[in-house]
Amino acid sequence: MSSCLKIFSYCDELVDEFEKVISCPKKEKSSVYYTGVDLGTAYVVLAVLDENKKPVAGAYRRASVVKDGMVVDYMGAIKIVRELKKEIEEKLDTDLVYAAAALPPGTTSLDSGAIKHVVQGAGFELTALLDEPTAANAVLKISDGAIVDVGGGTTGISILKDSKVIYVADEPTGGTHFSLVIAGAYKMPFEEADTYKRDEKNHKELTPVIKPVVDKVSSIINTHIKNHDVSEVYLVGGTCCFNNIEEMIENYIKIPTIKPKNPLFVTPLGIALNCTQEIME
Repeated sequence: MSSCLKIFSYCDELVDEFEKVISCPKKEKSSVYYTGVDLGTAYVVLAVLDENKKPVAGAYRRASVVKDGMVVDYMGAIKIVRELKKEIEEKLDTDLVYAAAALPPGTTSLDSGAIKHVVQGAGFELTALLDEPTAANAVLKISDGAIVDVGGGTTGISILKDSKVIYVADEPTGGTHFSLVIAGAYKMPFEEADTYKRDEKNHKELTPVIKPVVDKVSSIINTHIKNHDVSEVYLVGGTCCFNNIEEMIENYIKIPTIKPKNPLFVTPLGIALNCTQEIME
């Protein structure tokens, strides 16, 4: 596990720096800025890096413009990305031009056009469009194993061998389903259940409530890794912020399962790291 800790040391340092610049942007001028746009089921996140690919600013907002990995509120998505873009531009006193984006693995033919048009509609030049777990690996730097991105609506899986992606998959089940079972168990509105879930002090109490959903996520992982030689599983995505989810999944799949300190911002930072100045056709 020492090698994993070393990898996560880089990841956690990058995320720590990003969390700082969200509230206190670095206003030193850069010759170019690279933006990662992460359209999640629960959050829309913009991560901005400078010419040296170091975090300088960021912003995020809770949103429901994406469902099960697909854009369901096209105009709402454009509006949020445009507003976050403007917010960061005002803080940095610059124009953000270049952006990369990502989508759940295996959905390129279904939704890549929508993602592309959202980013462009918000005023960016789109330079890259990749799947979410692969984007996350720009931060994790995993050479072998499975990266599992548990988002609000779906669980995405990328299996890597010798630093190359050899298999991708995505299935519905994520944080939204956590909120649904909590709402049912506590007889509370969905939005209230969603907020209750995000409070870390409630996680111990909620563990037995959300366990069936975690077991479903674990089952999805098992299904897609069973024909591959996977010795470790790496968790990212906002849903993986739930305390001890890695232990619950590991107990089910019987494979070492670990996550970085803050899984929410790994993917948007990885998207930004893949941003260039070469515009997509």
